[in-house]
Amino acid sequence: MTLLQPAHAFLAPDNTLGFGIGDVIELALASLLAALLLFRAKCEQLVRQLAAREGLSMALLALLPVLLRLALLGHRPVPTPRIYDEFSHLLVADTLRHFRLANPPHPLHHFFETFFVIQEPSYSSIYPIGQGLILAIGWTLFGHPWAGVVLSVACFCALTYWMLRGWVSPGWALIGGLLAVLEFGPLNEWMNSYWGGMVTACAGCLVFGALPRLREHGRPRDAVLLGAGVALSLLIRPYETLFLILSIAAYFCGVTYTSKANLPSRATLIKLAGVSMLAFLPGVVFTVAQNQAVTGSWTTLPYQLSQFQYGVPTSLTIQPNPIPHLPLTREQQLDYIAQRSFHGEDRDTLTKFLRRLEYRIRFYRFFLLPPLYIAFLIFVATIREFRFAWILFTFLLFALGTNLFPYFYPRYVAVETPLFVLASVLGLRHLSGVTIRGCAAGREAAAVLVFFCVALFAFWYGLSFFTDTDQAPDARSQVIQQLEKFPGKQVVFVRYSPHHVFQNEWVYNAADIDSARIVWARDLGPKENEKLCTYYHGRRFWLLEPDADPPLLTPYQPATSRNPGPFLAVP
Repeated sequence: MTLLQPAHAFLAPDNTLGFGIGDVIELALASLLAALLLFRAKCEQLVRQLAAREGLSMALLALLPVLLRLALLGHRPVPTPRIYDEFSHLLVADTLRHFRLANPPHPLHHFFETFFVIQEPSYSSIYPIGQGLILAIGWTLFGHPWAGVVLSVACFCALTYWMLRGWVSPGWALIGGLLAVLEFGPLNEWMNSYWGGMVTACAGCLVFGALPRLREHGRPRDAVLLGAGVALSLLIRPYETLFLILSIAAYFCGVTYTSKANLPSRATLIKLAGVSMLAFLPGVVFTVAQNQAVTGSWTTLPYQLSQFQYGVPTSLTIQPNPIPHLPLTREQQLDYIAQRSFHGEDRDTLTKFLRRLEYRIRFYRFFLLPPLYIAFLIFVATIREFRFAWILFTFLLFALGTNLFPYFYPRYVAVETPLFVLASVLGLRHLSGVTIRGCAAGREAAAVLVFFCVALFAFWYGLSFFTDTDQAPDARSQVIQQLEKFPGKQVVFVRYSPHHVFQNEWVYNAADIDSARIVWARDLGPKENEKLCTYYHGRRFWLLEPDADPPLLTPYQPATSRNPGPFLAVP
């Protein structure tokens, strides 16, 4: 009997009080609101005292999302990789754990062709090493790559508070850190997947926290943090890093001509720029080293080689839901595909660009809780200084720059995440200063918005805590569990049906394929399969038909194999 079973019994419809999950959550929210009203002065005093202690605040903000997510493990277990992006990042992590940037090509690599993986001249992921690095750290320290994801979330929440202290007072910085926990903590898809977002957001915290500090103090340590943030961004999103650099340049150009404060001298700025370049250099070194190891060329990115070998993807996949907790309907999915294709009568490039931009605006809701829409609009409407206008400029720069690329996910612009938190905090701060006939109505309104953010999080967290996951069972994990019941090493030939959905891929392998206990291979017919059987002599062989319902796993019999249609890997 688990600890949560008594709660389930109490929440059942036939309990004595007739309480359901909704009743308990509403009661909890009402109690929270009453407590805030009764002890508001005491709470504000505690917030001010805590906010003044930078180290303690960062430690608590780092610990809070971790504890909240671990508390959900009974009903929201450790996520399993499902999307090919995730498997590709895990391949990077596994490769790094072998202390190398690329793996030697397998002599029978045509059996292992899959999405987002290069087979020649090396067996490697098409992605940079940044996300894989944090997964490898968590994998090594705690025995599971998801630990790296959790660590990145903890670092982001703590760094958000540090970044905000360069822009606002410690009290507002702490409120912003708490908003980061609510928005991007235990319920966010970035914490519950392996395809990244949080590490790039940490890079944004370093950059956007260093800029105002450099403007005010001109310290070399802030220049180091600035360069390190750009380097970290380069190791994850090389393309978007170009816009980050442009944003930094715009900031310094703007404050030079608009600020009346005493800025560092020209000589000091040149010195600080040199320090930042030195801190940025390791990112460049790792990037070109990975290029050489994976592609054989110092200047060719793995993703570029993948496009050359396999072509640019033309098939459209369903975009993961950008709005947490609200599933996309089939109509929304079809509408999304229609908006993404732009292959109809409209052939004007500018019109396509604008239509794509118009549609993608909705995905930026990922970065704001609904109550914060009001705070964000207030921020935009009350911009009076260049440094705040620069925040809006950065949003537009990334929106236009990433709009040149045919695909979009919120993680592409994850480096902007701390700026969305900052804009929300600035909007709340401005609202709190509004008075009506001498009454601090704005302060009350800002408190209400923050409370609704807490209430929204508490509602969804409560549902997650008291109900089991509604995700479909992971078929691949179930098959792996079946295979683990048999001793020794094994090979699984994967045979797809003629109507197979090509995005539903099963062939993903470890960095060291030959040493893996389970090797996944494509069924290429009896004649070709015999080569792999000979190569892996002594292993147990299986045939998997994943398109059966449920997936069918049977001992492999060469006579029953057949020649499949040609396989086209589209990274």
